[in-house]
Amino acid sequence: MTSDDARRPAAGTPDAPGDEPGAAGAAGDAPHWLRNVVLFLSGQTVSLLGSMLVQYSVFWYLTITYQRGDIMALAAIFGFLPQAIVSIFGGVWADRHNRKFLIMGADAAIAVTTLALAMMMMTGYDGVWLIFLTLAIRSAGAGIQTPAVSALIPQITPARNLMRINGINGSIQSAMALLAPALAGALFAWAASIWGASPASLIPIFFIDVATAAVGIVLLAFVPVAAVRRASETRTGYFADLVEGVRYVVHHAFLRWLLALFAIIFLLTVAPSNLTPLMLVRSFDAGEEQNVVNLAVLEIAFSVGMVLGGIVVASFFAKRSRIGMIVSSALTFGLLAVGMGLSPDIWFFFGFMFLVGLAVPFFSTPAFTLLQETVEPERQGRVFGFVGIVMAVAMPLGMSVLGPLADVVAIEVLLVATGILTFVVVGAAVWLPVGRRAVQAARKAAGAGDPAAAASAVDAAMHDAR
Repeated sequence: MTSDDARRPAAGTPDAPGDEPGAAGAAGDAPHWLRNVVLFLSGQTVSLLGSMLVQYSVFWYLTITYQRGDIMALAAIFGFLPQAIVSIFGGVWADRHNRKFLIMGADAAIAVTTLALAMMMMTGYDGVWLIFLTLAIRSAGAGIQTPAVSALIPQITPARNLMRINGINGSIQSAMALLAPALAGALFAWAASIWGASPASLIPIFFIDVATAAVGIVLLAFVPVAAVRRASETRTGYFADLVEGVRYVVHHAFLRWLLALFAIIFLLTVAPSNLTPLMLVRSFDAGEEQNVVNLAVLEIAFSVGMVLGGIVVASFFAKRSRIGMIVSSALTFGLLAVGMGLSPDIWFFFGFMFLVGLAVPFFSTPAFTLLQETVEPERQGRVFGFVGIVMAVAMPLGMSVLGPLADVVAIEVLLVATGILTFVVVGAAVWLPVGRRAVQAARKAAGAGDPAAAASAVDAAMHDAR
């Protein structure tokens, strides 16, 4: 995104240029950009809802049917590891090919796989390996789709509106996180009442996912998206593009710093947050039926916080310092983890979980916006692919340590310890010389006129840090 002055409407233009049908808006804005963004986000929202319904239902089915830790561990591996691996190549593809067709192709492949699984289940086959295979294919599809979606948003959105669109998109995803568990629970309970807790109870949900994917593909088909114009016309191979992307991140000190911050948050904040349901049942045990209600309230509190946080970011913080929001929210995560660990009763616990959800958009939205601002368009797919890898690996890695510890150490102690460690590590990442230079570079990058100039500003400011 450009500087504050560049984001303001030019003299004589409306306050929201480009919003009117057929208007090109401010200089450089594509005609009908708002319509295209609305179509794109609408399709992705519908498709996301179907995917989340399947995700919740499959994991609930595996939990109820097998009640085995090894089955759930395998489900997590097949559900996350393929995305981390494919994201390496998915980022390269997003920079080489039309991102629209990559998204449509991944959605179609996932839908066909889900439909095939539903058809096989209708014949009475219920091999658990087939569910694992489907989870792996869906995860691989996400590895292609996620970097393409992240890189497509700035491609169809004017730079001056990028922060707001990212904030709105974050709120939509948060709303889906609030709606999907309730809807999946109702659908799964209805199907289970007819077919019992069997694979057949998943079939209606699979068909819904196929329908929502079709809606997403059709809506995206109406969005005109051109292939990315590369700065160099020299054609290179896939491996060369991948190596160049790795070198770009390795030699770009600011990107290294931001990716390290992502890893810190997912290791020390996201992973421990997965222990909060277990803490709720252990420390605030209210009986089996009430525990179910409390777990639902916990998820709702977090999701409502994320929705409100996204709205606030989009409405009031679009022009605020990206780095300031990222650092402040990261430090806030540490303080809130300590608060959850020290909660004297369940209502304080719910309140802290709400605040955690509220803080999430203050980290994720400016972080992704800053990446979109500082990375040249022809490299964004690869960079977002690396971000996806960090997120897909760091959280399971943290849980592999914290999960077993939770059986020998009180979860309250783990939350307090990781909260303090988050505060210390994030503080060091900001106040050490390398961190200070990264902050200065990011602020200069956010004020540059375009992504290429922004990247140049980062390179110049970070020369001594390399």
